[in-house]
Amino acid sequence: MKKRAILTKRSLREKRGRAVFAVFGVIQRIGSGFLKIFLFVAVIAVVSLSFISFYHYLLTSPYMKLEQVDMKGVDGKIRNELIEMCGLNSEQSLLGLNLNKLKKRMDEHPWVRSVKLERRFPHTLIVEAEKQIPAALALTDRFYYVNQRGEIFKVVSESDDNDFPIITGLSKNRSRAQEQLDKTMHVINVLDSEDDLWSLDGVSEIHLRKNGEISLYFNHLRAEITFRWNEFGDKIDGLKKVAEHLSQSGKIDTVTHINLNYEDGAVVSFRNS
Repeated sequence: MKKRAILTKRSLREKRGRAVFAVFGVIQRIGSGFLKIFLFVAVIAVVSLSFISFYHYLLTSPYMKLEQVDMKGVDGKIRNELIEMCGLNSEQSLLGLNLNKLKKRMDEHPWVRSVKLERRFPHTLIVEAEKQIPAALALTDRFYYVNQRGEIFKVVSESDDNDFPIITGLSKNRSRAQEQLDKTMHVINVLDSEDDLWSLDGVSEIHLRKNGEISLYFNHLRAEITFRWNEFGDKIDGLKKVAEHLSQSGKIDTVTHINLNYEDGAVVSFRNS
């Protein structure tokens, strides 16, 4: 019995010893893991601080100063206005420029439709600008410039050029008005391909009628010319023939209306004598 008791106690001591060693082993592994994590974090911190220090050095380095703004697509006046709007100067770091903010700021200029910016190290900022080109004036509550894509982009001031065809009859509903402008641009593109009296330069007014038709008023012709916007390209040659016939017959000055919405020709209205 004593022998069994002694063996039992010895077995218990061995089990306790193994348990203690197991605990120490776990602690050792955990400690080793924490040490590895600590070293990893320390290395990352050192590398990050190195990058931050190097980046700060580049921001303040004279080798990264903004010395030139290479701007394309706009004239000197707009170029200077854009540089002033963005506060660009030679004291700034090319690397430190926020190109997204600069783009948003330049897009606010009324004569700029879009810009693309690019850094060309070590000293140059590249700006590719698309200038707004007026195609007509839209009359609503005031006169606005309309570009070649049918987009209204600027209120016309007293000092601005106003020698463009005037678009009248625009809907007050924005989406409907944009649809009308899109159709008007189709007509303007047709006129842009014409020469002399029938070109866009010879148009004084483009009126958008409520029934969807469009009326043109030319400088050389007193008559209102009515048509469907998508048929004008096919009808303009017929309009020229009608106008030539009326001119040869001496009736051109008495014409008040030419309606092109007929398959076989046009209907001409005359002023009462």
